[in-house]
Amino acid sequence: MPPAPVDHDSRREDVSQAVWRVLAAKGFGGLTLRAVAAEMNVSTGLLMHYFPTKRALVAHALDVLERSSAGRPRTPRPAAGLAALRTVLLDTLPIGDDNTARNRVWVGSWDQSLADEGLRADQAERYTRMRAALRPHLEAARDLGELPPGADLDRLAAAAVAFVHGLVVQALFDPGRFTAEAQTATVDAFVDALRDG
Repeated sequence: MPPAPVDHDSRREDVSQAVWRVLAAKGFGGLTLRAVAAEMNVSTGLLMHYFPTKRALVAHALDVLERSSAGRPRTPRPAAGLAALRTVLLDTLPIGDDNTARNRVWVGSWDQSLADEGLRADQAERYTRMRAALRPHLEAARDLGELPPGADLDRLAAAAVAFVHGLVVQALFDPGRFTAEAQTATVDAFVDALRDG
């Protein structure tokens, strides 16, 4: 009797879920083929059919992380312009258990990405997409008169990403000081500074 056919898409999804559980529990330092195989209760050899190297597994883990971030529940955008930008920035922060875990994994990935030219290029592209996603909110803010007509929207998008990721890092390392309320107040001050020019 021939072996049952393998649903490769389903298996990759199982691997993705196991990768996420390992990342959440152990971070990138603990992400190994052996750890993911153990999480799935399969052999390392079976896992290597999908990911022949640790680098391939790490690249997949970063994709899983990006999909997890993109698919997470979002706060409804209350309005266009700076109000929507504020909501996007707040949704990025480690406020709540899920966003805190996601951000811990994201920050933990930086060392791996900096050490590998391909992963570094992938991360740079992710940041390009993030800046591009903020630009429509800045364009709307300009059109609503919340920003000056000649505002450099690319520079503002880069500043917003740099600001929010700097706040993410501070909140992860010093959660007692950077509570949800403190993070929100800091975002509000940043958005008000954009409005004030």
